[in-house]
Amino acid sequence: MEFVTKVVECVNTFLWDYALLVLLLGAGIIYSFSLKFIQIRKFGAGMKALFGNFSLHGGKGENGLSSFQALTTAIAAQVGTGNIAGAATAIASGGPGSIFWMWVSAFFGMATIYAEAVMAQHTRKLENGHYVGGPVYYIKYVFKGRFGKFLAGFFSVAIILALGFMGNMVQSNSIGAAFNNAFHVPKLAVGICVAVIAGIIFIGGIKRIASFTEKIVPIMALLYIIGCLVILVMHLPGVGTAFKDIFVGAFAPQAIAGGALGVTVQKAMRFGVARGLFSNEAGMGSTPHAHATAEVKDPCDQGIIAMMGVFIDTFIILTLTALVILSTGVLGNGQTGSELAQSAFNVGFGNFGNIFIALCMLFFAFTTIVGWYYFGEVNVRHLFGNGAVKVYAVIVVICVIIGSTLKVDLVWDMADMFNGLMVLPNLIALLGCLAIVRKLTKKSENSKEK
Repeated sequence: MEFVTKVVECVNTFLWDYALLVLLLGAGIIYSFSLKFIQIRKFGAGMKALFGNFSLHGGKGENGLSSFQALTTAIAAQVGTGNIAGAATAIASGGPGSIFWMWVSAFFGMATIYAEAVMAQHTRKLENGHYVGGPVYYIKYVFKGRFGKFLAGFFSVAIILALGFMGNMVQSNSIGAAFNNAFHVPKLAVGICVAVIAGIIFIGGIKRIASFTEKIVPIMALLYIIGCLVILVMHLPGVGTAFKDIFVGAFAPQAIAGGALGVTVQKAMRFGVARGLFSNEAGMGSTPHAHATAEVKDPCDQGIIAMMGVFIDTFIILTLTALVILSTGVLGNGQTGSELAQSAFNVGFGNFGNIFIALCMLFFAFTTIVGWYYFGEVNVRHLFGNGAVKVYAVIVVICVIIGSTLKVDLVWDMADMFNGLMVLPNLIALLGCLAIVRKLTKKSENSKEK
C-alpha cells in the first residue's frame, strides 16, 4: 500500500502542480477571451433561463430530458463532497488562499463548461430512443482516424475509473465518515445502505436518475445554504476576517496568523484548482454527458445553462462552506475533510452540527454517486456495448461499499490522479473545438439579435 501511495503522489505532483494548473486555467482563459467573456455577457440570461425552467416534476422531451433536468443531473454530480469535505480538505492542506484559486478556476471554468455543453449538444447521437453525447463524441468529431479513436478510448477508460469507481469511493467515504462521526454508525453499514439504494436507481436508467435529481438537488441546496447563512450571521465579525485570510493566503500565506501552517502560494494554487475541479467539474468532461440529453432548440442555450451549474457549485455552495470553516475558527485543529466541516457547524449548532453535515453529506454525495454512475455508463456502452452495463453497475455498487471504509487521504489522492488523467484528452479536444464553438456562438447570437 505504501508503494501505491508513493506512485499516486508522484503522478499527482506532475499533474496538479504543473500540467493541469496550466492546461485548465489556460483553456478557460483562451475560451473566455475567444468568446468575449461569455460568462459575464450571458450571466443574466443564464439565471433567467435557470429560474424560468425551474420544475420539480419533469417536462421531459420525447427523446431526452428538459433543460432543467439536464442541469440538475449535472449539478447532482457537481454538488457533492467537493463542496463540504473537498472545501475543508483544500483549506486544511492549502490554507485559506486555496479558496481564491478555486474562484479563479471556476470563473474561467464557466467558459470551458460552456464549450463542453455546446459541443455535447452539437455532436450528440440518438441511440435506442434517447439522446447520448459527451467527450467521446466530440473527440472523434474533431479528431478523425486512429488518433481520435485512441483519445476517445483513453477518455472513456479514465472517466470510468475516475468517477464510476474511484470517484464514487470518495463520495461513500465522506458519507461513511460523516455518519460515523454523527451517529457512531459503522462505516461499512452506511456504505452497504447507500450502495443498495443507489443500485435501485441505477436500474431505472437516465429517466429515473433525472426524475430523482430534479426533486432532490434544489431542496438539498436550499437547506444547506440556509444552514450556512444562519452560522455566518452568528459569527458575522469572523466573516470579514475570513475574506481577508482568503485574499492574503492566495498571495502571501505566511502573512496569516500561524504562518498558514507552512503553506506556500504554489500549494494554495494546487489544492484550490484540484479541489475546485473536483467540485465544479469544469473542463473535466463529465457534465457534458448530462447536457447532451437536454432537448433545446440551440446548443448554445444549454451552454449558458451549464455555466450556471459552476456558479451555483463554487461561488455559492463551496464558498459558504469555506466561510463557515474560517469564520468559526476551527482551522488548525488537526482535522480535515467532513470532520473539519462538522467541527465548524458544531460551533454554531452544537451537537446538531454533526447531524446537519451528516444529512447534507448524504444528499450531496448520494446525488453525485447517481450522476457519476450515469456518466460512466455512457462510456461503458461506448466501449463495450449494452451488455456490459449490468457488470459496470455491480462494480460501482462494490466500490461504494469498499470506499466507505478506506483511509480518506489515499482515496482523495487516487481520485485526484484519475480525474487528472481524464481531463487531459478532454482539454485537448476542447482546444481543437475552439473554432467550432466560436462559430456556433456567433451564429446563435446573430439569430437572436434578428
